[in-house]
Amino acid sequence: MLGHSFDGLAFPVVRTGRYLSNSDRIWRHAKGLSGLHKGMETTIELPALAWLVTAEDQEIPLTATLRYTTGDPLAVFVDFPAEAALEGEDVSWTFARSLLDQGLRTPAGHGDVQIWPHGRTRTVLEFHSPFGLALLQFPTSTLRRFLVRTYEVVAAGQEDMAAVVERGLNALFGGV
Repeated sequence: MLGHSFDGLAFPVVRTGRYLSNSDRIWRHAKGLSGLHKGMETTIELPALAWLVTAEDQEIPLTATLRYTTGDPLAVFVDFPAEAALEGEDVSWTFARSLLDQGLRTPAGHGDVQIWPHGRTRTVLEFHSPFGLALLQFPTSTLRRFLVRTYEVVAAGQEDMAAVVERGLNALFGGV
């Protein structure tokens, strides 16, 4: 795994579209900005241990990848490898970053994605699809560390909404 570890904790890999010089970093911190220079895209990925809870209440360990990209700043992604999916293909779930934030504290969501705390150390993510549902438990500390890192890259309320709206309209109207 790429990244750094400290006291056994892995930190996510951050890929940027260009190298940030020290003056860029100093400028960002001096201005108190959490966002990035316009036109630059950053992706954060964090491999995370999860437990798939079966209908028989067995817990099957698997590794998922938590992902965030400034190209879609309101969303987070949970990517599962092919061996963890029913169809034998990689699966990626996308949902609101704010849903993950809320679900770490209190039950949140309705519909396809629901998140809630489970005890002091785990958080449940429940995914619904036409093929069934998947109930996964993640270490709360891992999800929280990932979420904090996303807010370091793009603070809540600092998302580029014009780009989000434009992308949504293009998807809706097919570039017409």
